[in-house]
Amino acid sequence: MSLRNEILARLAEGKQITAKEMLHLGNRAAIDQVLSRLARSGKLIRVSRGLYVAPVQGRFGSRPPSASKVLESLAEQRGETVVRHGASAANALGLTTQIPVREVYLTSGPDRELKLGAQIVELRHAPAWQLVLPGTAGGDMVRALAWLGRGKASEEVLKGHLPPNEREALLAARALLPTWMAQEISSLARQG
Repeated sequence: MSLRNEILARLAEGKQITAKEMLHLGNRAAIDQVLSRLARSGKLIRVSRGLYVAPVQGRFGSRPPSASKVLESLAEQRGETVVRHGASAANALGLTTQIPVREVYLTSGPDRELKLGAQIVELRHAPAWQLVLPGTAGGDMVRALAWLGRGKASEEVLKGHLPPNEREALLAARALLPTWMAQEISSLARQG
C-alpha cells in the first residue's frame, strides 16, 4: 500500500493527523510531502502548521469538521485541557442572550489559532483555576462568572442555574478559585 493510501486509511472525522504520528510509515520528508499534497487536493484540511484534519463529506460537498471535535482530538492528543470561553459558557447557561461571534476556547497549552476552512478558532492560555471542572455545567459557571466579573457574579449564582449535583461539585472546587469568586459561590452553600 502506498504512503498516501496508508494515511488516507487512518482518516476519521475531527481526528487530527500530524507527521510525527506517521513516522512508522516512512521518513519525515516524504510524509510531510504527502500531507501537503493531500491538503492541496482537498482530502485533508491544514488546520495549523503540521496539523491536518479530514473534511466531512456531506450532501452539499465537503466541509471542515466541527470545532468541538477537532478540539477534543487536540486535547486528547496533546494532554491539554480545552474548555469554552466564559462568554460561550454564559450563553450556554442562559446567563446572557449574547452569542459570541468568534470561537474562543481556553486551554492549558499555548495561545494559537486553528483554521477550519474559513472559520478561525482561537485558543487562549488560561490560568489553572479557569480550567477547573472541564466539560461540566459547574466548570462553565466558573468561566461564566470570570467573564461576567465581580459585580454581576453574585446575582447570577443565586438564580440557581445549576442542578444540585453540579452545585456540589462547584462548592467543592472553591479552594481552587480566586477569593472573590469563592465568596460568591459560597452563597450557594448558604442557600441550602
